[in-house]
Amino acid sequence: MAPEAWTVVQHRAEAGGRAVDGTETGWGRPAEPAPRWRALLDRARHASRTAEEAEEDALAEADRAPESRRPNAPQPPPMRPVNPLERRSWAAEPPPRTAPEPRPEPRPFNPLDRRPVNPLDRRATRNGGEPRPAPPADPRPVNPLEARRQSRIAEGFQGRPEPYPGRAEPEQPHSFFSPSTRQPQPPPAPNRMPPGDTYRAAASVGSAPVLPPAPAAPTSPAAARIEWRQARPEQELDRAVAVMRRKLGKPRVLAFANPKGGVHKTTATVLAAATIGSVRGRGVVAWDDNELRGTLGLRAGSARHARTIRHLVADLMQIENLHGDGLLHALDDYLRHASDGSYDVLAGEENPRFAQRLDQSTVRRVMDLLRRTHDVICVDTGNNVESVNWQTVMKAADQLVITTVPREDAAFTADWMLDLLNETGMDDLVANAVTLISCPSPGKLPLLDDLTKHFATRTRAVAVVPYDPALEVGSSIEYAELQPETRSAWLRAASMMIEPFAE
Repeated sequence: MAPEAWTVVQHRAEAGGRAVDGTETGWGRPAEPAPRWRALLDRARHASRTAEEAEEDALAEADRAPESRRPNAPQPPPMRPVNPLERRSWAAEPPPRTAPEPRPEPRPFNPLDRRPVNPLDRRATRNGGEPRPAPPADPRPVNPLEARRQSRIAEGFQGRPEPYPGRAEPEQPHSFFSPSTRQPQPPPAPNRMPPGDTYRAAASVGSAPVLPPAPAAPTSPAAARIEWRQARPEQELDRAVAVMRRKLGKPRVLAFANPKGGVHKTTATVLAAATIGSVRGRGVVAWDDNELRGTLGLRAGSARHARTIRHLVADLMQIENLHGDGLLHALDDYLRHASDGSYDVLAGEENPRFAQRLDQSTVRRVMDLLRRTHDVICVDTGNNVESVNWQTVMKAADQLVITTVPREDAAFTADWMLDLLNETGMDDLVANAVTLISCPSPGKLPLLDDLTKHFATRTRAVAVVPYDPALEVGSSIEYAELQPETRSAWLRAASMMIEPFAE
């Protein structure tokens, strides 16, 4: 049996009060005592392991031994292992040779690994301990498809030119078969060949078709910043004109009212009709419903005839039975026209006794007749809030326009009239009303701002029209003779009146 199969077993027996030391072979027969140096060697090799574990390790080592070291093969002279407890000179007996340690396989170079070389690491040294030089840094990351691309280039396909010749591409590596990973490149140099011929020639060289480059994706605009700016006067006027040109759904009645005289009711009625008519072109009439000798017929329209509402009421039954063009021609004989033809005028009667004939039924019939021929009816209501014609017009009105001047008495009368309308159940008409403040003189008026704030709390809107010298004399009103500032103010005021009905 080989020397490696020997094991030393120590038994401590309590029989007889003595210790028994000895050796045994694998066959159970006594053997010669082993030398002392072998016991020391076994202790050094096996340390504190038990006898059973040492025997198992010895058998496993015998199985792993090469063919030349097995029991049936010729055995070379045994080599003693080094005993660390034996004091011997290394010069007398050379140390046993050990198998060279296998060198670890070099790992793939990682371009991102920039750690310094450790001179104490045996894997990093060779040829006498000199440190292994680091491979040169590759300016371009490894492309797994580079070999395939080189083979295609060798076959004749040139591919796309490098956008950065002589330098490494930024960001990600370029892959011809995954164009989505490419970063946006600078535009190529202009080509003298037509675009169609260029793509056709490129497609004929390689085996794969080459498509034209896709257009660049639109970039999202920068975040917009919202700024509130005051509209320019030109934009306000354009908007006012656009509002007045819209459809109104049905004929609308605008009632200009204030029981106080001298507050520009007649002037406001004429200028509102002239402004709306100049924008819409037709279908606007100004009606003087003042039962006490109104002056609207004198300040508006041409005096081509002297007919008034009294003549219309006398022939009202015959005219009501007409239709179409016959109605328009028949009614035109009782109306007056503005000099520019932008609106019509139904003048009031100068005889104060005629007011008794303007009962509720007559006023409604005249109103219905005007609605059949016009789109906007501007009514000057007079000064008597107790008269039947005044109350009838208020009930039929679609828009109430309160006219006043920056004076305390005029503003007080207008405020009192609003309270009266609220008491009679016309709350909606008052809430939707427009206050029109006319300036009778140039310059800054002391009560203008206070009255503007006051009526803004009681009505829907407040419009202020400036002083104009063309209106001071009290004669016929010509819209074209007004100052540009006055016409602009009336455009804004008229759009306020029409805006709730514009579609």
